[in-house]
Amino acid sequence: MTATLSPGTLRDERAIARLQELVRIPTVSRPPDGPGPRRGPEPFERFIDALPTLYPLVHEHLTRERIGDAALLYRWPGTDPTGASTPTVLMAHYDVVPATEEGWEHPPFAAVITDSGPDGDEAVLWGRGTIDDKGCAAAILESIERLLAAGFRPRHDVLVSLGDDEEVNGRGARAIVKVLRERGVRPSLVLDEGGAIVSGAFPGVDEPYAVVGVTEKGITTLRLTVEQQGGHAASPPPLAATERLARAILRLNARPARARLDATTRLMIRTLGERAKPALRFVFRRVDLFAPLLLRVFLRTSPETRALVRTTRAVTELRAGHAANALAERAEATINMRIAPGTSVAEAVSEVETAIDDERVTVEVLEPSEPSPVSPASGEGWEAIVQAVRDVHPGLMVSPYVMMQASDSRWFTAISDHVYRFAPFRMTADERACLHAKNERIRVPAFLEGVRVYEALLRQR
Repeated sequence: MTATLSPGTLRDERAIARLQELVRIPTVSRPPDGPGPRRGPEPFERFIDALPTLYPLVHEHLTRERIGDAALLYRWPGTDPTGASTPTVLMAHYDVVPATEEGWEHPPFAAVITDSGPDGDEAVLWGRGTIDDKGCAAAILESIERLLAAGFRPRHDVLVSLGDDEEVNGRGARAIVKVLRERGVRPSLVLDEGGAIVSGAFPGVDEPYAVVGVTEKGITTLRLTVEQQGGHAASPPPLAATERLARAILRLNARPARARLDATTRLMIRTLGERAKPALRFVFRRVDLFAPLLLRVFLRTSPETRALVRTTRAVTELRAGHAANALAERAEATINMRIAPGTSVAEAVSEVETAIDDERVTVEVLEPSEPSPVSPASGEGWEAIVQAVRDVHPGLMVSPYVMMQASDSRWFTAISDHVYRFAPFRMTADERACLHAKNERIRVPAFLEGVRVYEALLRQR
């Protein structure tokens, strides 16, 4: 059942209405060589043009630069001019992955609000980008709008980086980093999308907790190619190009990457383990001693825990053939790899080649990216995030973790040692599973809590 906004303050209702308007603008990014129409500029221009009307105080008091194609960089000057070179950077991106209406409970760009959703009785806003990542973009701008209305001004500069192409290549964020580097800017804190407030994902811990990414996996695309003689399908050889490629994929699945517990995951286990059930708490506190046992547990618990402890590989595209009765002369597969911290692209590629063990299968490495450096789970920047979360969610556990996806924040590690990844929203497992999938949604109260977390963070800067 669709609904008007849930009861609340006029300010909160307006905040949700602004997010709805942004979600309704289909700023879809598509890879240049991918299926479907190429990315058109019109929705991106409409999004950019809508922001001054939606957030008037932000655009009155902050400067805005357009960098690269359509990335945006805002600057909120602080009261201390010496803080201009060490600002706080809040990040989000406003492009989204494609979505068709098929399979959605509500159209992906309609921004429908219902009285409740599959995850409980809280009002829900449905739409592509509500979580990834217009929810963060809107919450950041909303928090600044509220602080400006209250007469607040930060001590050091605050920058807001809004990427326009994170979903395809992140050139916008890279261009922003280039500009900041040329200006001698070295941020004291960078916060981008990433972890969230979750529950049920960690074995033995029943209460909610926040996970903040202190690093993220590298991302690398492989192209597997088989080229061999074609011919009529009526007389196939023992191993045609498509079958050779299929065998290579099956061999990969049979030999996953080596599992290990990196330093960040061990720290997460110790941190969350303090609230685990007693028997598990004993083990989690002694993670170094029980590492082999814990590896087995993580590998068996869920796809999320398996991904925490190894480099992952996913076959995302298959291409072959041109006719139903002709043998393919070329067969291709695209493999998306997420490279675990403590390993490297070279190691991951070597494991793939060893698993396939077929010289007729060519392995081509496309756009390799190593795991990000690890930011400290201590110190001023980390503690500011922890305090902001607990201002809104008193007593909530906050733990570092390895972000398994890739974000624009990886480019900022070139100019800052304090890069973190956290979307300050409560998310269920089902909600997390809707990222890049149908029925993406955010609970209205969770979005408003996220606005308050950003407010609390900025009040410390």
